[in-house]
Order: sequence, then C-alpha cells, then structure tokens
Amino acid sequence: MEHLPPLRLLVTFEALSRHGSMRDAAARLNVTQPAVSQAVKALEEHVGVALFDRRVRPARLTDAGEMLSRAVREGLGRIAATLEDIRALHAIGERQVTVSCTVGMATYWLMPRLPMFYADYPDITVNVQAPASDLPVMTPGIDVALRYGSGGWREGRTEKLFSEAICPVGAPALVDRLLAEGCALAQAPLIHVRNPSNGNWAGWEDYFQALGILRPRGGGQVFNNYVQAAQAVYDGRGLMLGWRSITGQAERDGALKAWPEGALDLGTGYFVTTASAPSQDTGFFLEWVRREAAAF
Repeated sequence: MEHLPPLRLLVTFEALSRHGSMRDAAARLNVTQPAVSQAVKALEEHVGVALFDRRVRPARLTDAGEMLSRAVREGLGRIAATLEDIRALHAIGERQVTVSCTVGMATYWLMPRLPMFYADYPDITVNVQAPASDLPVMTPGIDVALRYGSGGWREGRTEKLFSEAICPVGAPALVDRLLAEGCALAQAPLIHVRNPSNGNWAGWEDYFQALGILRPRGGGQVFNNYVQAAQAVYDGRGLMLGWRSITGQAERDGALKAWPEGALDLGTGYFVTTASAPSQDTGFFLEWVRREAAAF
C-alpha cells in the first residue's frame, strides 16, 4: 500500500483518460487545467513511465496508460459500489432484513413464499443472499441464516423450523418407465450434485449406504449446483436426491415423481439463526417464517 500514489492523482488520471480532454476533465473535477496537467505529470513520475503519448493531438494513452486506466477504473468502481452497499446497509429509515440461505432453499422454498410476507409487511425489504459455499453463516450484515443440517450452531439464537427427509425423484415418465422395466434403483441413471463446499448434504453414496444397498461405482451426470441438476432431472435425464422443502412442490404439481418407498430420514432439518438481540423487523420476519414452516 505504501507504494500507491495519492488517490487524487489516480482520480485525476481516470477523469482525463475517460473524457480525453484536459478541459472536460478539469470541468468534471472542478479544478483548473494546469492542475490536471500537474497531477498527471506527478503520477507519471511516481509510476516511472509516460502514461500519455503527447506527440499526437489530442494526447492519447500509452500501453502503460491503458493498463493503469483499466485498473483505476475498476478499482474506483468497486470502491463506489461498496460505498453504495454501505449506505444501503445503514440507510436511515429504510427497513430491511438480509437473509442468507442455500441456493436451493432460496429458489424453491423462500422466494415463492416472500410475496406473502410482503402482503403482511409491505414496508420491509427482504434481501436474499445465497453464498457460493452453500454454507450460510451469520456474518456482519446478515440478520437471518436459514441452514440445513443437524443443528449445533453456536452463534446467535438457533431454532429448528422443520425436519427434512430425502427421496429419489425424477420426471414422471422416466420413473414410470424404469418401474415398468423392473429397474432397481441402484441401476437407474443418477444425477449427482458435488461441490467441495456441500459436504453437509447427503449424496447418492450416503443414501445407498444408509439403506445397505450396493451400487456399482461411477456413472451418472455430475453438477456442482442443485438448480442445474434439477433442470436435468426435469428433462428426464436421470434421478436425483430430492429434499421435500426443495422438490416437494414440484412433486405436488406433477412435474416430479418420487421413487416408491424411497424416502429416508437422516435426522436432519432446516434451522433458523438470528442475532441474540434481533431488530424489530428481523423479529417480524422470524415470526412469519415460523408460521410458514409450521404450515409446511
């Protein structure tokens, strides 16, 4: 960090490289044209190379100038975006609740129900974040975490919403055909969801082991995202493990069909975690999600 030039030099350089005119850059920054020229020369001395080719009129960026221009524009853009996020997070009078949950939970359980929350609390905005790790945690800025597992989280206050069960599911036509052919589940085409961060989710190997079923190694399509895998299942390309909170509605709608007598209870469920002293609006969301979980 100690090798970085003063921020004002970078801001002036970005304005000049973007507008291409000393006059326009000066007007944009509300400074004089000599001030812009002096800032650019100071930046070139700091970098040690020419950033503008002054042999042409108007002067244009050198290769080094192009490189620095892209980096400065990206860096200043990220700073501006972060400042907007901070302002939104701490907006006075704005009522928000930020929820962290898995992609599957967000897509198939929470988002379809949010209109009912807004009907009761139209002044509260719910921001839904699905971390890439698929492991929702209570980090700064997160008010509620909806998590799957067996419990045991220590931060904040955690309570169980509902128990879960898994069951192989597939497109109705595929399930009917496999059953008509007398195909055993262990020989059916399977779709796997594998990701280094989803170790708390049971896979086909865990399912078969729990039932004491031997299955030949290998075979089947592999996805690292549950939503992508679900689309392949809808297309009739194989069976996947379904959680009732995620695939239950599709089964009720007839888009998916459960494998007969395939349900398995692993003793897991969905839990909700909030801060030890949640805000009033977080409390409203917590009450609502409890009601939805009870109805579910």
